[in-house]
Amino acid sequence: MTKTDPHSPQAASLQTRRLIFAALFLAIALVLPFLTGQIPQIGSMLSPMHIPVFLCGFICGWPWGLAVGLLAPLLRSLLFGMPVLVPGAVAMAFELAVYGGLSGFLRKVLPRNVASLYAALVLSMIAGRIVWGIARVSLAGMTGSSFTWAAFLAGAITNAVPGILLHLVLIPPLVMAMERAGLSLNDR
Repeated sequence: MTKTDPHSPQAASLQTRRLIFAALFLAIALVLPFLTGQIPQIGSMLSPMHIPVFLCGFICGWPWGLAVGLLAPLLRSLLFGMPVLVPGAVAMAFELAVYGGLSGFLRKVLPRNVASLYAALVLSMIAGRIVWGIARVSLAGMTGSSFTWAAFLAGAITNAVPGILLHLVLIPPLVMAMERAGLSLNDR
């Protein structure tokens, strides 16, 4: 495959398409939590904001996924007050940045098959949750509060099982459908 000149009209068009898709995924990340907003416990279990961030990483590439992941929780907190900015949205911004960035990076470098797609999703989920835990511990240290191992396990694993299952069932078929439709902008 030949590389496109970064100054060519085709490269500008590709960047414009990535920007439009990333903006769309960001908008979905801001709106999707309203579906579960009436029952916050369900929203935190299903993690609806994570879905468009993963999709952005897989479809637009790692820089765009990272940016949307970083911005979505912060913007949602500032616009709608949920999640609470500190520690919730700040820690979540680091987590989602890893989700979007790593999923896009792994999709680009791994073979384009179903097994690699699932591997990229699972590895991104694990890395993002670890980063979330580190962010929560760091924020607890700065604010004088505490964040225990039990709180990490509950937030990253126990309470997250429904969302993890939803993401494993929903995201790979969506990515594969978008790729088959020629909508993937995460070029090699």
